[in-house]
Amino acid sequence: MLESIAQNILQRSQEIARREGYNVCISIVDASALPVAFFRMEDTIPGAIDIAVKKARTAALFRTDSVLLGEQARPGGSTYTLEATNDGLIGFAGGVVIYDESGKVIGGLGISGAPSEVDQVIALEATGRA
Repeated sequence: MLESIAQNILQRSQEIARREGYNVCISIVDASALPVAFFRMEDTIPGAIDIAVKKARTAALFRTDSVLLGEQARPGGSTYTLEATNDGLIGFAGGVVIYDESGKVIGGLGISGAPSEVDQVIALEATGRA
């Protein structure tokens, strides 16, 4: 992933979070789920750090938004216990896949600190998917 893409997503995420009235953690990883960028907005709860990172990693590793993976990973689901793999994944809203203009997966974005539905709104809009 190009540094300029990550910086753009990071900036848009902050702007959207402020507009929505939340302070959040923002984690961006490349297509291999390796860290590219991270930012913790002032006064964001410390627990949101790990969650944002895991949301981004989940989206990148499985090429699907974390909320969709979570639907399958619930008890009785087709991938139950999957969240316990890869040093821990997250199966709720706020982790989205980042695509380039041709539709190729180039990374994942994780947002945490707001209610998960708002995390999802921020992530989708910041990546141009809303």
